[in-house]
Parts: sequence; C-alpha cells; structure tokens
Amino acid sequence: MRLLRSFMRDECGATAVEYGLIIAIISAALLAGFGAFSSALSNMFSFLGGQVDKPIT
Repeated sequence: MRLLRSFMRDECGATAVEYGLIIAIISAALLAGFGAFSSALSNMFSFLGGQVDKPIT
C-alpha cells in the first residue's frame, strides 16, 4: 500500500509526458498547415506557369 501511495505522489515523469503531448499537438497542427499550404502553393505555381506560357506561344 505504501508503494502505491508513493507512486501516486511522485510527479517526476509528469513534466515529460506534458511536454510530449504539447509536441504531439504542435506537430499535428504543423502537418495540417503544411498540407493546406502545399495545395495553395501548387495552385499558385500552376497559375503562374500558365501565365508565363501565354506570352511565349
């Protein structure tokens, strides 16, 4: 029983777990943002490529 109480009071690993969760949330947000940004960037380059092609032909 003492071991269980001691384990419940110990907070040594709590900070590492919290930092891990924060990093996971930030990583998920960055991946979602890059996914949306890459699509917009691809569309922009396609548009610009079409605009450059018109004067050449």
